[in-house]
Amino acid sequence: MKYSEVKTLVESFGLPASYYQFPDGTVQAPPFVCFFYPQSDDLYADNSNYQSITQLVIELYTDAKDIDLELAVEAKLRQAGLSWSKECEYLGDEKMHETIYTMEVLINGE
Repeated sequence: MKYSEVKTLVESFGLPASYYQFPDGTVQAPPFVCFFYPQSDDLYADNSNYQSITQLVIELYTDAKDIDLELAVEAKLRQAGLSWSKECEYLGDEKMHETIYTMEVLINGE
Protein backbone atom coordinates (compact mmCIF):
# COMPACT_ATOMS: atom_id res chain seq x y z
CA MET A 1 0.00 0.00 0.00
CA LYS A 2 1.20 3.51 -0.71
CA TYR A 3 0.70 6.58 1.49
CA SER A 4 -1.47 8.03 -1.28
CA GLU A 5 -3.67 4.92 -1.19
CA VAL A 6 -4.17 5.30 2.55
CA LYS A 7 -5.23 8.91 2.00
CA THR A 8 -7.65 7.82 -0.75
CA LEU A 9 -9.06 5.14 1.55
CA VAL A 10 -9.67 7.64 4.35
CA GLU A 11 -11.27 10.08 1.90
CA SER A 12 -13.58 7.29 0.69
CA PHE A 13 -15.36 7.47 4.07
CA GLY A 14 -17.05 10.60 2.68
CA LEU A 15 -16.17 12.71 5.73
CA PRO A 16 -13.91 15.72 6.15
CA ALA A 17 -10.43 14.26 6.69
CA SER A 18 -7.02 15.58 7.61
CA TYR A 19 -3.59 14.21 8.38
CA TYR A 20 -3.06 14.45 12.15
CA GLN A 21 -5.19 17.57 12.72
CA PHE A 22 -7.04 20.28 10.88
CA PRO A 23 -5.20 23.59 10.48
CA ASP A 24 -4.85 25.73 13.60
CA GLY A 25 -7.56 28.32 13.94
CA THR A 26 -10.15 26.26 12.08
CA VAL A 27 -13.13 24.54 13.64
CA GLN A 28 -14.31 21.27 12.12
CA ALA A 29 -17.85 20.14 12.91
CA PRO A 30 -18.27 16.40 13.50
CA PRO A 31 -18.36 13.90 12.01
CA PHE A 32 -14.78 14.04 10.75
CA VAL A 33 -11.68 11.89 10.55
CA CYS A 34 -8.01 12.39 11.37
CA PHE A 35 -5.32 9.87 10.49
CA PHE A 36 -1.60 9.59 11.20
CA TYR A 37 1.36 7.23 11.41
CA PRO A 38 2.71 7.31 14.99
CA GLN A 39 5.42 4.65 14.61
CA SER A 40 6.82 1.82 12.54
CA ASP A 41 8.10 -1.64 13.33
CA ASP A 42 9.96 -2.54 10.16
CA LEU A 43 11.07 -5.98 9.12
CA TYR A 44 14.85 -6.12 8.84
CA ALA A 45 16.87 -8.47 6.61
CA ASP A 46 20.43 -8.42 5.33
CA ASN A 47 21.30 -5.34 7.38
CA SER A 48 18.54 -3.19 5.90
CA ASN A 49 14.90 -2.31 6.30
CA TYR A 50 13.39 -5.05 4.20
CA GLN A 51 9.74 -4.05 4.61
CA SER A 52 8.22 -0.93 6.11
CA ILE A 53 5.51 -1.93 8.60
CA THR A 54 3.85 1.30 9.65
CA GLN A 55 1.25 1.80 12.34
CA LEU A 56 -1.79 3.66 11.03
CA VAL A 57 -4.27 5.32 13.38
CA ILE A 58 -7.63 6.55 12.12
CA GLU A 59 -9.69 8.62 14.54
CA LEU A 60 -13.41 9.07 13.90
CA TYR A 61 -15.07 11.95 15.77
CA THR A 62 -18.86 12.24 16.13
CA ASP A 63 -21.33 14.30 18.19
CA ALA A 64 -23.18 11.15 19.26
CA LYS A 65 -22.25 7.49 19.14
CA ASP A 66 -22.93 6.49 15.51
CA ILE A 67 -22.81 2.71 15.11
CA ASP A 68 -23.96 2.88 11.47
CA LEU A 69 -21.10 5.23 10.59
CA GLU A 70 -18.60 3.01 12.42
CA LEU A 71 -19.89 -0.02 10.49
CA ALA A 72 -19.52 1.90 7.21
CA VAL A 73 -15.91 2.84 8.06
CA GLU A 74 -15.17 -0.75 9.08
CA ALA A 75 -16.62 -2.04 5.80
CA LYS A 76 -14.20 0.22 3.89
CA LEU A 77 -11.28 -1.00 6.02
CA ARG A 78 -12.33 -4.62 5.43
CA GLN A 79 -12.62 -3.96 1.66
CA ALA A 80 -9.04 -2.67 1.73
CA GLY A 81 -7.93 -5.93 3.36
CA LEU A 82 -6.97 -4.29 6.66
CA SER A 83 -7.26 -5.71 10.18
CA TRP A 84 -7.62 -3.31 13.09
CA SER A 85 -8.22 -2.90 16.77
CA LYS A 86 -10.88 -0.49 17.93
CA GLU A 87 -11.14 1.72 20.99
CA CYS A 88 -13.93 4.15 21.87
CA GLU A 89 -14.05 6.99 24.34
CA TYR A 90 -16.08 10.06 25.14
CA LEU A 91 -14.20 13.37 25.13
CA GLY A 92 -16.07 15.36 27.77
CA ASP A 93 -14.30 18.68 27.19
CA GLU A 94 -15.15 18.58 23.47
CA LYS A 95 -18.51 16.79 23.93
CA MET A 96 -17.57 14.33 21.19
CA HIS A 97 -17.24 10.60 20.80
CA GLU A 98 -13.91 9.33 19.47
CA THR A 99 -13.52 5.94 17.84
CA ILE A 100 -9.88 4.99 17.29
CA TYR A 101 -8.90 2.37 14.72
CA THR A 102 -5.30 1.13 15.00
CA MET A 103 -3.71 -1.13 12.39
CA GLU A 104 -0.47 -1.91 10.63
CA VAL A 105 0.04 -1.26 6.93
CA LEU A 106 2.83 -2.38 4.62
CA ILE A 107 4.04 0.79 2.92
CA ASN A 108 5.49 0.38 -0.56
CA GLY A 109 6.26 3.97 -1.48
CA GLU A 110 4.68 7.36 -1.92
